[in-house]
Amino acid sequence: MPVPSDHDPFAGWLRGHAVPLTHLDPEAPLDDLEPLRDIVGDARVVAIGENSHFITEFSLMRRRILRFLVERCGFTVLAFEYGFSEGFPLDAWAQGEGTDDDLSAHLAGTIPVGVDEPLRWMRRHNATASRPVRFAGIDIPAAGGSLLPALAPVADYLRQVDPETLPAVQTAMRIAGSFAGASAASAAPAWTRLATAEQDALSAILMRLLIRFRAVEPLYVSRGDRRGYDIALRRLEAACHADYGFRAMADLFAGSGLTADTSARDVYMAGSVQWHLERAEPGTRIVLAAHNAHIQKTSVSFNGHLTGLPMGQHLHGVLGDEYFALALTSVNGHTADMRPDEKARFGFAIDDTALEPPEQGSIEAAFADAGLGLSIADLRRAHPETPGPDRVRIQSAYLHTPVIDAFDGILNTSTSTVIDDVRKD
Repeated sequence: MPVPSDHDPFAGWLRGHAVPLTHLDPEAPLDDLEPLRDIVGDARVVAIGENSHFITEFSLMRRRILRFLVERCGFTVLAFEYGFSEGFPLDAWAQGEGTDDDLSAHLAGTIPVGVDEPLRWMRRHNATASRPVRFAGIDIPAAGGSLLPALAPVADYLRQVDPETLPAVQTAMRIAGSFAGASAASAAPAWTRLATAEQDALSAILMRLLIRFRAVEPLYVSRGDRRGYDIALRRLEAACHADYGFRAMADLFAGSGLTADTSARDVYMAGSVQWHLERAEPGTRIVLAAHNAHIQKTSVSFNGHLTGLPMGQHLHGVLGDEYFALALTSVNGHTADMRPDEKARFGFAIDDTALEPPEQGSIEAAFADAGLGLSIADLRRAHPETPGPDRVRIQSAYLHTPVIDAFDGILNTSTSTVIDDVRKD
C-alpha cells in the first residue's frame, strides 16, 4: 500500500472520509457495503462506472454492488451499456425463458463488456425471488456497429401494421448490411467508404420512416398495441442516432466536426433509461452499468475542446439528485487500451498496458497519497473549500474534469488487471 503523504490536500479529506471495503468476490458477504446504503440515499438511478472496459476488478465490484442494491435496497432493474433492441431477449432469458445454455447464443458475436455474469446471477436470483430483477438494454445497436439489430425487428413490426413501408426499410437494411460490423470501430471506417449517395439515401430513409411513425401513431397502435409501437419507435430512433453518429465521427476525424456532435449516442442512452423508468412499476429503482465517461454529470472535453455531453449529464438534468453516479477507478495495475484495428474481431485490438504512477491532481493520486486501498468515498460530502482533483483516469490517459462535480461517489479498487479471455481474443 502507498505510504500516506500530505502532498495532495484532497488526500487528507479522503483519509478521513473514505470507507474501506473488504471484498471483491461477488459471492462474499455484503456487510462491508452497508455504507453504500446511505451514500446512494433515495436515488432512483444509481450508475456504476469503470474507467476502462475489460477489467477484472471492476467487473467483480459491479456484480457485488448489483447484488447489494437488489438484495438490500430493493432495486429491481439492471440497465446496461448494451443495445436497447438486443436487450429484450436477454431480459426474457433472465426471467427464466429457455435453457441456461441459451445465453451463450444470445451473446455470440457481441463485445464482452461483462454482461454475462450479471445475467446469470439474475436468472438464479429470479428463480426464487418474489420480485424479479429485469434487464434493460439502453444503447444504440451493436455499440454502433450495425443498424440491423434495430431495423430487422422494425421490419417485422411494419409487416404487421404498415406493409406499404416495407420497401423503404428493406432498402435501409440493404445499405446498413453493406458496412455492418461488430462495433463502431469496425463499422465506422466501412461507412466512410460508402458512396455519398448511399450514405445520404440511408439517412433520408431513416428520417422519413421516423416521421411517418410519429405522424400515424394512432393508426399503428390501432393495428397492433401500445407497447409494440413504443418498442418499435425506440428501435427506429436507435438506428437514426447510430446513423447520425457515423457522420459525426467522420466529420470529427476530418477536422470539420461540429461542437459536441458525438453526443448522439449518449443522449439516446439517457433517453432509454428514462423510457424504461417511465414504463416500470411505481417505485422502481435502476442500477445502471456503463463506462465512467458515459455516467459522469459534466461535459467531456479534450485539449480544451468540448466534444460530448454524456448520458449522466442528461440524466442529472432530468432526475437531479435522484441520479447518483459512482465512478470506479484504480491506482495501480494494468488497463485495457483499445487500439483501432480493422482486422481484429471487434474492429479494435486490446493492449494490456501497465499503469504509470498516477498524475498529481488526479483522484487516483489522492487515493495513493492517502494510503488507501479498496475503498469508497461520498464526494458530495467534500468541503467546498477543499480543492478537489481536476482529472480522472480513462484507460491509461486522463480526462480533465472537476471530479467532485462529475461524480457523486468514487470507488477505488486499488489495483486492476485485464480480463484473461479478452487478452487472448
